[in-house]
Amino acid sequence: MSTRPRVGLFVTCLVDLVRPKIGFAAVKLLEQAGCDVAVPATQTCCGQPAWNAGADGDARAIAEAAIAAFEGFDYVVAPSGSCAGMIRRHYPEMFENDAAWLARARALAQKTHELMSFLVKVRGVTSVPAQFAGRVCYHDSCSSLREMGVKAEPRALLATVGGLSLGELADPQTCCGFGGLFSVKYPEISERMADDKIADACATGAGTLLGGDLGCLLHLAGRLRRQGKTLAVRHAAEVLADMGGEAALGEP
Repeated sequence: MSTRPRVGLFVTCLVDLVRPKIGFAAVKLLEQAGCDVAVPATQTCCGQPAWNAGADGDARAIAEAAIAAFEGFDYVVAPSGSCAGMIRRHYPEMFENDAAWLARARALAQKTHELMSFLVKVRGVTSVPAQFAGRVCYHDSCSSLREMGVKAEPRALLATVGGLSLGELADPQTCCGFGGLFSVKYPEISERMADDKIADACATGAGTLLGGDLGCLLHLAGRLRRQGKTLAVRHAAEVLADMGGEAALGEP
């Protein structure tokens, strides 16, 4: 009988629909870390857009489906601090008045992790056999940083990538302006925040901007394209898994 932990990969909507390569990179990293990985076909969204919009009934239905799909695994891992944060922090809040579902939500929350945090803190990964020639900077998403407490882990792993040098942003804790529905409701403010983040990233001298949340990265890549700037944007998992060969986000 295998003693390898069974990990359910929460792919996320954006990864599934826009950048599946990130999902494959996550699987590779988890398998390298000694895990058996499965991707439940019944998974959909984490429910965060509905929850943030006040559509509590829809959010609950989505959450119930996610709990049913993933509660049989030893761990649940997402290449997104945003989705992991929704499950870990907000599912228990969602079911606080339903004792039966609250117990199941809490159980799932306790074993849900952001990808890079899981690799370092749970699996004890200290290095990756990857190469990346160039200078990068790293964007900490609000959810990863504030809800999941992820900061040192991606930097620790990136430091072991051959040929890579990391330049830190001057103001790494500031939001990029995406914020899901925030960027739709307040586009002018969102654009200004993205411009400030891009200026900070460009000032590092990096040729590539990395991050752990695809929503933020798509937001910044789109703004960079509109500005005609050449800073490439990639999910950190792609670099850590040594999976090159595909255009950066926002590139044709």
